[in-house]
Amino acid sequence: MPSRNDAPHGAPGDAAARGGGPYAIELRGVRQAYRDRTVLGPIDLAIEPGEFVTVVGPSGCGKSTLLRLIAGFPRPSAGSVAVSGRPVTGPGPDRGVVFQQPRLFPWLSVAANVGFGLRGLPRAARRARVAELLELTGLSDAARLRPYELSGGMRQRAAIARALATRPRVLLMDEPFAALDAFTRERMQDELRRLWRSTGTTVVFITHDVDEAVYLGTRAIALSGGARGGGAPQRGGPPAPPPPPAPARCRALRRGAGAARRRDPLGRGARARARVSRGTGRAPRR
Repeated sequence: MPSRNDAPHGAPGDAAARGGGPYAIELRGVRQAYRDRTVLGPIDLAIEPGEFVTVVGPSGCGKSTLLRLIAGFPRPSAGSVAVSGRPVTGPGPDRGVVFQQPRLFPWLSVAANVGFGLRGLPRAARRARVAELLELTGLSDAARLRPYELSGGMRQRAAIARALATRPRVLLMDEPFAALDAFTRERMQDELRRLWRSTGTTVVFITHDVDEAVYLGTRAIALSGGARGGGAPQRGGPPAPPPPPAPARCRALRRGAGAARRRDPLGRGARARARVSRGTGRAPRR
């Protein structure tokens, strides 16, 4: 499996004590509530520059809320969010966001969509940056096409290129492959890993898929909670869910996932065996 960035990570702390610069992303005591319902936190999180962090958990645990707080869309009810040591007070060009739907402008070409955030640059510089991104994402031949002329995977690649156009320090991705078919999704996962290695951008990737979280991330974070409450430790009531796997276990799982994919790149093994049992409507047990 290709080498991965195993940057150190942990709870927020003093940068000088770590012997390095500020964290790429740092959350201290962050909590988000709407009226009397807490949807996230309290949570402390520190992400090193260049990490690829995946966040996984059940619906309603606060995954998308966490990403939106880092993006600066809402302000946290309590605590603080910082990117590269600077407090987050709103959206900014240092953070690119890729949503579940590409949200491209249908009346613009692929090239115009990718360069939309570069309108303040001189024309020559803008064209050069767009050409670079189209080459990076394999869309050079589709530069003049409209979004409706693209496949789902190509539209999502265009959305990623647009998010990278301003050279953000952090790329935030909210389940960007959820609407894709299984084959396109696996191909996009490999494309994303290639882009991440090429750019060195810090990535926070939201997903429901544990396999995807382990395969993509240098670190996988599991949020507890669900429809009744946010991603915060529960007190009283039912016992808390087990903690996420230790980093060593995550690395072992990633190595196993990579080896399995090399042996069966098209997923014709375990996935093909999960066929519906005759007359039951359920997948057979292994």
